[in-house]
Amino acid sequence: MRIPAALLASTLLAACATAPVPRPPAHLFDDGAFVAPSVRIDAADVLAVSPEMKRFVSMEVDGHLRAKGRMQGLVDAISNKSQLKLEYDSALTRNASEAFAARTGNCLSLVLMSAALAKELGLSFRYQHVYLDETWGRFGDMQLAIGHVNLALGSTRADPGVLPNGADVLTIDFLPSQDVRGLRTRVIGEGTVIAMYMNNRAVESLAGGELNDAYWWVRESIRQDPGYLSAYNTLGAVYRRNDDPASAARVYAYVLAREPKNTRVMSNLASVLNDLGRVAESRELSRRLKELEPDPPFKFFYLGLAAMRKGEFEAARDLFAREVGRAPDYHEFHFWLAAAYVGLGDTEKARRHLKLAIENSTTRKDHDLYAAKLDRINAFRRPDSGRESVIRH
Repeated sequence: MRIPAALLASTLLAACATAPVPRPPAHLFDDGAFVAPSVRIDAADVLAVSPEMKRFVSMEVDGHLRAKGRMQGLVDAISNKSQLKLEYDSALTRNASEAFAARTGNCLSLVLMSAALAKELGLSFRYQHVYLDETWGRFGDMQLAIGHVNLALGSTRADPGVLPNGADVLTIDFLPSQDVRGLRTRVIGEGTVIAMYMNNRAVESLAGGELNDAYWWVRESIRQDPGYLSAYNTLGAVYRRNDDPASAARVYAYVLAREPKNTRVMSNLASVLNDLGRVAESRELSRRLKELEPDPPFKFFYLGLAAMRKGEFEAARDLFAREVGRAPDYHEFHFWLAAAYVGLGDTEKARRHLKLAIENSTTRKDHDLYAAKLDRINAFRRPDSGRESVIRH
């Protein structure tokens, strides 16, 4: 599986601000509408070091430390395929000990695990948000903007800048080093990183139908960093799924007051206002949204799906091709472009795009699904068409 271009959303930038952020108003939360979570939700677990991790540091990393120093020794031990070497999989965000045990995780899981090991070794480091081109994905029936983070060992500078190439700093990242070098970064605090983890878990719970867990995960995310506005967007999605559009509207309005040009929240609020019968407000917001973003993420994808359902394969092909042009590394666009080519009887191009879907898949499940489609190239599935936008790292 190939790692996709990571995603970046405007709501993430507010989380990097250094000015104190006030606590959110209490009326944004409705604890009484949800039962207790089915899982333990505790910030102390996010970076906890397991006994297995301690043994890894004392036994596996020790030889590398003596030969190359602590920083390089840790990087080598993490990247060495015969020792640790995590496999990228975006299906679930794991905390530090879970990622270590599973040897699997997304970029945030790798950062958490690496930070926990670095702490165990007494190394200095900083968490970094990395600025990459905006891309979008889907998770369940939600659209996702996914920010990219990494870990820089050997420096605790707390100012924005460009990822340095000097020998005093080593970067741990799922992206190849040549792709990371020279990228703009911004330092973020540990509270923000923990908030990101909890927001991810909330999004994953929401996609899995675990509404109560999603609420408590995102509530704790906001408690960890009240300035991480992406979590409020998730909270709004939780309320909407809980048939409480009024609470969702309050949360979205709170975020939009702080980020007036946040198109993701603007889209969500316009939809909720329409649900509440506030049609004039919804239309005005939709008008502003169209001015800011005439061709939103997935616009041509959803039009392509509609064309597929009508059997209009040429139109679907052209629409999916437009999305591939905007996001050439997103697997689902290639898959549906392949399906359109199947409808047109062009199996050679269908196979080509199915192979690209496999190469760009970010979960083992998707990888295996697309591989199976190569054997059943004339079949295609119709996904859910929900369009709520949330942020996930």
